[in-house]
This record gives sequence, C-alpha cells and structure tokens, in this order.
Amino acid sequence: MTEAPLRIASLGTSSIAARRTIPAISAAPDAVLVAVAGRDRDRVAQYAENVGAEALVGYESVLARDDIDAVYVPLPNALHHHWIEACLESGKHVLAEKPLTTSAGATAALVDLAAARGLVLQENFAFLRHGQHRTVRALVNEGRIGELRHFHSEFCFPPLAADDVRYRADLGGGALLDVGVYTVRAAQYFLGDALTVAGAVLDTDSTTGVDLAGSALLVSDDGVIANLSFGFRHAYGSRYGLWGSGARLTLDRAFTPAPEARPVIRIEEQDHIEETLLAAEHQFANAVAAFVAAVRAAESGNPAPDRPGDAASTVRTAELIEQIAQHARRVRTPVSV
Repeated sequence: MTEAPLRIASLGTSSIAARRTIPAISAAPDAVLVAVAGRDRDRVAQYAENVGAEALVGYESVLARDDIDAVYVPLPNALHHHWIEACLESGKHVLAEKPLTTSAGATAALVDLAAARGLVLQENFAFLRHGQHRTVRALVNEGRIGELRHFHSEFCFPPLAADDVRYRADLGGGALLDVGVYTVRAAQYFLGDALTVAGAVLDTDSTTGVDLAGSALLVSDDGVIANLSFGFRHAYGSRYGLWGSGARLTLDRAFTPAPEARPVIRIEEQDHIEETLLAAEHQFANAVAAFVAAVRAAESGNPAPDRPGDAASTVRTAELIEQIAQHARRVRTPVSV
C-alpha cells in the first residue's frame, strides 16, 4: 500500500523559497505543497498561483488545518522563533530556513519542544545534503591529504538591492546570520562541534547597524584552525579548503552548486595536481527527501539518525554564531548601503 504524500504548507512568500525549496517540494514524489500563507492577500494569491497551491491569508491560518502535516518556514530570521514554536505547538513538523532563530537560547528551546512533542524540526542547510561533502570527508578521513592542519571557508556575494530584508536589523538581517552560518556549519561538518571562537571581525554599516561582512577564527579541540569569511560586499565566492600535512584539497561552489553542475574536487601536492569530477546532485531535492524520511521515521516511532542536521549541531551552530557576534571587533563602514 502506497503511503500518502506528506502535506506541506509554506509560511511566507520568499522569492528565494520560490526558486529553490518550493520547486523541490512540488517535484518530490512523496510530498505535496498544499498551501502558501502570507499577510498580503494579493501577493499571496499571485504567489500561490505561481507555485500551484492554495492561498491562505495570515500565517496563523495554517495552524488549525488538519490537512497540513508539516510547515516550511522561509520567513525573515527574526520571525522564525515565534512561528516555528506556533507550528510545533499545533502538532506540525517543521522545515525551517537557516538560521533556525537569531539566538542560541531560542534555538535550544525549539529543539527541546520538537523533541518533547515527537516532531521533526529540521534546519534547512541544504548544502549538507549534497554528496560532494561526504566524498571530501571520506578522503580526509582516509588520510589523502595527510594530517589535517587548517580549514578555510568563504561565502560572499555582491551587494543586494537597498530594500532587501537582509539589510534590516530588526528582522535579523546581516551577513553573519545569512551567509556566515554556512561557513560555521561547514567547519562543524569537518572539525566537529567542539569548536572555540578565537577571534572575529564584523564590518558593520554605520547607519543600519547591520554587519555587511566579516571573518572569524575558530579552533577545534585537537588544534585544527578554521578561517571563515563571509559578506555582501565581494565578488561571488562559495568554497572551502582543507590543508593537510601532505596535500591541500579545495572545493568550489561548495554551498550553491546548480542541480546540473558536476562538482570538482581538486587536490594539490607539491609536484602533483589531481582533479576528481563528481556526479551532479540536486541538494534541495535531497533536503526535502531527508525531511520527509525523518517525518515518516518519527511517525513510525522509530526515528532514524540524521547526522547532517541533528539537534546538537543545530544548537551548537547557534552558540558559535552568538559567540562570534559577541566577541567580534566591529569595523564601521561610513557609507550605508
């Protein structure tokens, strides 16, 4: 007997969601986008028509619906905590865009609430679902680059439109919460959660108070150094590298590979360069599939391990982001975006 598809509603009308995660939900064989909720009647009606779902006015309209099993939350960062909590309280599983919330305490509280209610709460770091990272980690663990000494990661892109929500401090904007979180989570993926913040700098807009760029220095419990850079003031870059005692491994387009792109792992030794071409993968489709599988496992009473997005790593990411913000030296940019 074929199981009915997981019925999902989107809480919000994000343009990025419409380009990435919502198409993946719509294309999933075991999920269906039932509805989209928004505050503006005309906007949500047009958005819902474009994605082939029912339009609901008001986020709270999702909560009482018995025909909705799970909610996807692509709202501005500062709204995550309230609405994720409301969804969990109403008995719905949640797939939420990163960061889960804007504070470590709020993140831990949501993780605890989901666990207490037997619900799935997944932070949508889609990049973790791409197989290229498992291949890289296997090569490092096998000793292909020798003993790991240094990790570096960058995720940057050019300035956004002046009215972009990521320039709104009151809505949880800023480069650290938007792209810095990727570099932190990548460091956790390879170095573990036992990381310490050794230093940081945040380039902060003097008018809005929003950080536009930054760097952080972390160290693992076994002494591996991690250099992280992120921002909205650069030429595009999305990559990481692992430097060992015998070789250096780099991966470009690490966080945002196109579904049809075939990643290239580059290993450089003193007198040799080796490149390995991997298979293309759709990381957003993989993320939706992982969410559906986690929900089915939870509903069966036999939840499966979910290492890339587990609760401990989710909370630790929030703690590290908070520590970076607290300890950063702030450089003030004189001209507002």
